[in-house]
Amino acid sequence: MTVYIDPPAWPGHGRLWSHLVSDVSYDELHLFAADLGVSPRAFERDHYDLPSHRYADAVRAGAVEVSSREVVRLLYGAGLRRRKYVGR
Repeated sequence: MTVYIDPPAWPGHGRLWSHLVSDVSYDELHLFAADLGVSPRAFERDHYDLPSHRYADAVRAGAVEVSSREVVRLLYGAGLRRRKYVGR
């Protein structure tokens, strides 16, 4: 099982966030997040948003550190990328 995380660089709600993704399946990602104690509410389309203070926890649990670009590449390569719907 390999799950990936990008550096906490995404601002929101007064803190910085990372993205936690899988290049295999959502099931793998959900299992990893549950084992880490991440709320299911943190799942957004194809990734979990993880606050910066949880970054080291994810790495210690086995998440592989990659760039934000690599996160997107991994999602597209696995066919797991879900684009945000922008309605009119």
